[in-house]
Amino acid sequence: MRKITNPFAGMEGFHCFGCCKDNDHGVHMDFYEDGDDVVCFWKPDGEYQGWRNTLHGGIQATLLDETAAWVVFRKLQVMGVTSKLELSYRRPVLTTDSQITLRGHITEQKRNLAFVELTLENSKGEVCTTARAVYYLFTQEKSKENGFTGCGTEDEELLF
Repeated sequence: MRKITNPFAGMEGFHCFGCCKDNDHGVHMDFYEDGDDVVCFWKPDGEYQGWRNTLHGGIQATLLDETAAWVVFRKLQVMGVTSKLELSYRRPVLTTDSQITLRGHITEQKRNLAFVELTLENSKGEVCTTARAVYYLFTQEKSKENGFTGCGTEDEELLF
């Protein structure tokens, strides 16, 4: 498993709620490549609760949507935008859990659309939420216009 480097870090105007470390209100996600999957390990926080000790469904959607974006960045080396996101909430995600795991991979690509399957698991490995994202892909030229020059990994192999 290799940590994916953030291609936007240090870019002027970069303040993403999902992955910017400098956004005081953000969720500060880091991503890893694990074969065909892109993975994020994230610690739930009570500040993001809906019902008592339960992670807000909108935050779950945000985490899964951000993961889909990073699947596209890493696996297709372009930017784009989410055009559709469908979620199934199967069990509560507790804000008291030690860690959740988000995982996504591309299942299909048709012209300028990528289809990404995603899961959110609790620390016991139970699938709590599933999602399917349809991602509209920018061309490489449009991606470069937006400051995207590629998405690599750090050199070292990470073991979890």
